[in-house]
Amino acid sequence: MPSQLWPYVTPGIPDELFEHLPGIPLTQREIRLLLISQLRLEPDSVLWDIGAGTGTIPVEVGLLCPKGKIIAVERDEEVANLIKRNCDRFDVKNVEVIEGSAPECLHEIKVSPHRVCIEGGRPIQDILQAVWNYLPSSGRVVATAANLESLYVISQSFSQLQARNIEVVQSAVNRLERRGFSQTFAAVDPIFILSGEKLD
Repeated sequence: MPSQLWPYVTPGIPDELFEHLPGIPLTQREIRLLLISQLRLEPDSVLWDIGAGTGTIPVEVGLLCPKGKIIAVERDEEVANLIKRNCDRFDVKNVEVIEGSAPECLHEIKVSPHRVCIEGGRPIQDILQAVWNYLPSSGRVVATAANLESLYVISQSFSQLQARNIEVVQSAVNRLERRGFSQTFAAVDPIFILSGEKLD
């Protein structure tokens, strides 16, 4: 359901249209598109977004799946309020923000997920183990890794959980930027996107 600020049915909202705070992660547009494609959403999917940061994924998915339900989990009160403001900016009504640290706060969520997106959280192994218990058969987890250590931990966790249909994508995105009088391409920090399914 398009909003006035983004009147299109396609995802890919420009980063600058979101309100953001210094030091708070914002999943950049091109990475967001890759991540959303890995979620393989259905019209009424329930998505848990853990470590939702600025709220770009909840907003995009909320617009894409107006019959779905998005639970954004964020431990910091100021950041949780930022997610709410961004949802209001885009008139997204199907996002609920849970303020708390995962995995401890997950029992507060009243609706089980079909899809889980993990964009942050230091105890990533514990978070993956916890969300796996809430997922139904054919549920799907997508997690991002910005460094080698996270990549290893997520890969190892998927193996221990016996995840199926595992995919790993590394982004390689360059954006045109103006520097002085010339235009040049600047690389967006590469990120790994890992996905796996729970098949009983």
